[in-house]
This record gives sequence, C-alpha cells and structure tokens, in this order.
Amino acid sequence: MKVTFPHMGNIYIPIESLVQGMGHDVVVPPMDTKRTLDLGTKYSPDTTCLPFKIIVGNLIEGIDLGADCVLMAGGTGPCRLGYYGEVHKGILEDLGKKVEFITIEPPRGNNPNFWPQLGKLFEKTNLKRFAGGCLLAWAKLNACEELELLALVVRPREREFGSTSRLLKQAFQQIKKAQSLSAVGKFREESVHAVKGLMSTSEKEKVLRVGLVGEIYTVLEPFVNLQIEERLGYLGVEVYRTISLVDWVKNHIFKQGIGLRIDQALRRSAAGYLRGFVGGHGLETVARTVDLAEKDYAGAIHILPMTCMPEIVAQAILPQISEDKHIPVLSLVVDEHTGEAGFQTRLEAFVDLLHRRERCRILG
Repeated sequence: MKVTFPHMGNIYIPIESLVQGMGHDVVVPPMDTKRTLDLGTKYSPDTTCLPFKIIVGNLIEGIDLGADCVLMAGGTGPCRLGYYGEVHKGILEDLGKKVEFITIEPPRGNNPNFWPQLGKLFEKTNLKRFAGGCLLAWAKLNACEELELLALVVRPREREFGSTSRLLKQAFQQIKKAQSLSAVGKFREESVHAVKGLMSTSEKEKVLRVGLVGEIYTVLEPFVNLQIEERLGYLGVEVYRTISLVDWVKNHIFKQGIGLRIDQALRRSAAGYLRGFVGGHGLETVARTVDLAEKDYAGAIHILPMTCMPEIVAQAILPQISEDKHIPVLSLVVDEHTGEAGFQTRLEAFVDLLHRRERCRILG
C-alpha cells in the first residue's frame, strides 16, 4: 500500500519511519498551505473545526500524489475526533477518491473492525522490521521534540534574528533522512549544540515566560496557529508548550494501554474548577493553566479551534482561574478566517501588558 496521513507539526517525520517499518510505501502530503486550507474548507461542512478542514485538505493532496490508503487516528469520549475518520471517508468517496481507509482507535467491545484493520498494516512486514521501524520512529520523535523545546528557549535570546528557525528546519531534514538510530543520535547531538550556540549571552530586557495551552492540533501545527511560537519568540517571550507528543505517546499508548490512570495529576490541579474529563484536552487546559500560575509564569495563552467543544468548556473556566491565581490569560480562537494582522496585534498587546505588569511588580 501507499499510505498517506494528515500533518500535525513534525509528526510526519517519525510516522514515515513507522509506516515504512510496517512494509508500506509512504506518501507524505505537502506541508500545510493556503491551498490545503482552501481544499479542506471547500469540501468540509461549514460547522466543523479548523483541524477537520485542514486534514481533509491533507488527505486530498496525499491521494492526488498517488496514495491508495489513508491512515487516521481515532478517539473516544466527547471530542468529535472519534467521528473524523468516517466523515472524512464519506467526503473522499463523494469526491470519487476510492482508497483504503484505516482508522486506529482503542479496541472496545463494540469495535469488531479493530483487529482486522490493524492486521492490514502488518501483513507485509515481520517482527524484526516492525520493531526497527518503531525504534527509529521513537528516536526521531524524541529528537524533534527536544529541538523544538530548545528552540523555544533560544529564540527570544538569539543573536541573529531568524537564525534559530532556519537551523531548526535544516536539523529536521537531517533527522528525517536518517536511517539508523546512530545517525539520529548524531544529528540530534550536533543540532542541539548548534542551536545552543545561537544564544546571546546578554539580555537587554528580561525575557518573559508564557505558557501555551489548548487543543493539541492547534498547539502543535504551526500553519494552524499562525506560527505563534515564532511570533512570541520574536517578541522576546520564552514559550513553554504544555503539550508534549512524547508524553502523549507514553501516556495514551503505553500507560493507558496497560490500564493505568493518566489523569490523576490533572484532576488534582483542576480541582475546584473542573471535576473530570470533558473530552479532548479540556481538562488539561484547565489544569495546566493552574500549574502555570503556581510556577510563576508571566501569563498563559489559550489557543483553540472554533466550535471545539472541550476547549469551549475550558475557555469559560479560564477567566476565574485568571482572577483567582493572578495570571493573565489570552484566549485565541482560530478558524479559516483568522487574519494575521489582527492575530499579531493581539499578541503584541498581550506581551505589552505582561511587561507592564512585570515592571509594576518589580517596582512594587
């Protein structure tokens, strides 16, 4: 099979190695662009969220490049992600694109298709090749995330404007091409050293620390969040991304896969504001915002797609957390009509507010 899948940040890099380990060819769709968004918006229901529409565009572009199989992640609970696969399949069929559609979601008693669908992915591989693909994908995922998080620290302190982002793109391409664990490790070590070398040793103004919370796709996909991490870095802000793909894999695949609870800490942090799971990352948004306040972050930015039910619940709670915990919170709702100028203006105004607040606290 020639397998395609949707984008979300740099996840395409480890997924490519994973699918190859399963014995299939990979068709990575083009990186998200306005064309991707236009395609997705054209063929999606108006009321669906921005991630849904972008994914439709990804799949169409991947199929047009020759893919004959779509690999999608499913889900359970109030979040509508669990329905995406079937709706996407229907949209593609209406467009005359007949492809194999494999949606991987947790096995349940009423899900007789889980094992047959999983079997289709593994029918052309063996245990040794699959294990090698998994290990290589895991190494690449860790390497990419380490570099992304390091860049969040270095970017507001870089000597030359834009140098961190340029170096990061080169590093990701090296990691993508690596075909062995040793090669990934080598590129990872070299890239970490190079990114650290971009940092200035002097700071004219105190660097603010701001946490980024919200729905996982809008937090991790730069095209959807209008490169918010870069924008904040260039405004002199060190961003703390509260969502980690590495942690997500550990929690939802490994820990939850053997029946362990993964939300106890989140429930403790959210106590008094939200009593339990509301789907998606709603609980995590509330809990992480409380944690940011207690760790003395200057502020929190909540980014979410329009119509996202779990994040709308969280958004309604955040003003009370802001008041109780004395942490400024900015909520940014994105859809296909979000304009860059207005988005940038809101970020600049929020950062100015945080600087004034910080100066007032120092003067005391």
